[in-house]
Amino acid sequence: MNRTPTLAVWKFASCDGCQLTLLDCEDELLPLADRVRIAHFTEASSATVAGPYDLSLVEGSITTPDDLERIHRIREQSSTLVTIGACATAGGIQALRNLSGVEQYAAVVYAEPGYIDSLDASTPISAHVPVDFELRGCPIDKGQLIEVITAYLAGREPDVPAHSVCFECKQRGTPCVMVTQGTPCLGPVTHAGCGALCPSLGRGCYGCFGPMNTPNTDALSRQLAASGMPDGTRRRLYRTFNAAADAFARAAERRP
Repeated sequence: MNRTPTLAVWKFASCDGCQLTLLDCEDELLPLADRVRIAHFTEASSATVAGPYDLSLVEGSITTPDDLERIHRIREQSSTLVTIGACATAGGIQALRNLSGVEQYAAVVYAEPGYIDSLDASTPISAHVPVDFELRGCPIDKGQLIEVITAYLAGREPDVPAHSVCFECKQRGTPCVMVTQGTPCLGPVTHAGCGALCPSLGRGCYGCFGPMNTPNTDALSRQLAASGMPDGTRRRLYRTFNAAADAFARAAERRP
C-alpha cells in the first residue's frame, strides 16, 4: 500500500467509553501519526473524509432500524472492520432488555415511549455483517487497541491473549480472592485484558471482558453455588456487562 491507510471510528448504541479509550491513547498514537490517517472520528473532530476506509473501528450494538442500515453501509465502505467493546461484541448492558422485552423498559425510562423506534433486541455487530476481529472489554484496554492498530499496519494478526483473568492475577502476584477470601469472582471464565484490576483491589471479577475462548462455566457455577450464592445472584453476575455473550447467557440459564 503506497498511500497512507485511512482509519474510521463509528458509534452505535453505547456509552462512548471505548472511543474515549482511543482518545486516551494520544501518546501512543503519536508514533503512528504518519502511518495512518484518521478520516472519520466524530467523537474527536467534525472534519470527515468520505470513504472507502481501510480500517474501521466500530463501537456499540445494533438497536434500531437505522442502525441496521448504517452498519451495512459501513461494512461496504471498510476493507477491515474491527468491533471494539462489550456492546459491539456481545450487545452490551443494553442487551439486558432482550430478557424481558423492550416495551417494558421504554415505558419505565421514557415519558413518551411511543416516539421510540427500537428493535426488539440489542445485538452485536457480528450478528449482521462479517467482522474481521473482535476486541473485548467494557471499556476496551488501550494496550490491546494499539496492538490491533499496529497489527493492521504491519499486515499481521493481532496478538491479543485468549486466556482468562486468572492468568493475569498470577502474572501480577495477586492472591486468588475466591480461595483466600471466599469472594465470588468471574475471573476463571473471563477474557484477559484488564490486568486483573478488580482482584488486585480485593474484589471479584465482574466479567467486563466477556467469556474467554474456552470458559468452564459449569465448574465455576458449581463453585459459586457451593459458596452459598443464590441462583438469582449468580444469574445477575453472568449477565451484567455481556448478557448476550453465548457462554455467559447459557451459564446464567443453567442451574449448577
